[in-house]
Amino acid sequence: MNDFLFWWQNLPAQMNPVIFSLGGFAVRWYGTMYIIAFTVVYLLTLYRLKTEKKPFDRQFAGDALTWAMVGVVLGGRLGYILFYGLDGFFADPLGTLIPWTTSSSGGCSFAGITGMSYHGGVIGVVLAMWFFSRSQKKGFFETFDLFIPSLPLGYTFGRLGNFINGELYGRVTDAAVGMYFPMAPTVELRHPSQLYEAFFEGILLFLVLWLLRKKSPYPGFLSGLYLFGYGFVRFFIEFFREPDAHLGFVFLNFSMGQVLCFVMMIAGAAIMLLRANGAGSSPGRK
Repeated sequence: MNDFLFWWQNLPAQMNPVIFSLGGFAVRWYGTMYIIAFTVVYLLTLYRLKTEKKPFDRQFAGDALTWAMVGVVLGGRLGYILFYGLDGFFADPLGTLIPWTTSSSGGCSFAGITGMSYHGGVIGVVLAMWFFSRSQKKGFFETFDLFIPSLPLGYTFGRLGNFINGELYGRVTDAAVGMYFPMAPTVELRHPSQLYEAFFEGILLFLVLWLLRKKSPYPGFLSGLYLFGYGFVRFFIEFFREPDAHLGFVFLNFSMGQVLCFVMMIAGAAIMLLRANGAGSSPGRK
């Protein structure tokens, strides 16, 4: 038991965020997890198209996910700058937006995307799906609900990528479940909050939405439930997650993530309420 506990608590130091390198280009677990996540969402969506009566085809699903990928990257990056990194943006606007660095010798190298915001990614995907559904003359909520049940399972892989990177670690704890994270400012046991999120915001929320996918009473129900459910779970997990060092607590004893999750819960509840009233006033709509 002591051997397992030692292995568990020191696991983050044993993990290499780089899978392999080709010359100066490194293939990292974090980016690979994004690819796996979108693949999982795509395959589960195709399963829904095959087994459920949906007014969409395979090409529509693929095109929509392509738009969603762009929305995730742009929204996630811009959201991070807006919610967490405005000071860095004002200090170096071009360097913050463009992931390339130049050396004194005139060389140029890829510096990587150094910060992504989940909530910014959500906003980016919502905008991307809105424009895409309009371009295809399809209902926005019908389109969004098509992907929502599988989305949390894909999100699970993103949090596993954070865990392998050793980032977004939790607060200090005395519990045996704690781990030593090399990137943390102190050598103390910390909650593996990335794994908490992977399970509760990912696997658990996926099971709820997947089981309810055929029982949705109106378009937008699954989307609203996802927003509220994710915000609710993440709000409480934030009590175990270390707040961003440069922000700390932004409102009373709440982190920026909790403030954004509260807004997310309100948005989810509002969507379900408004869509339910709209469906009730329109008997002809399914």
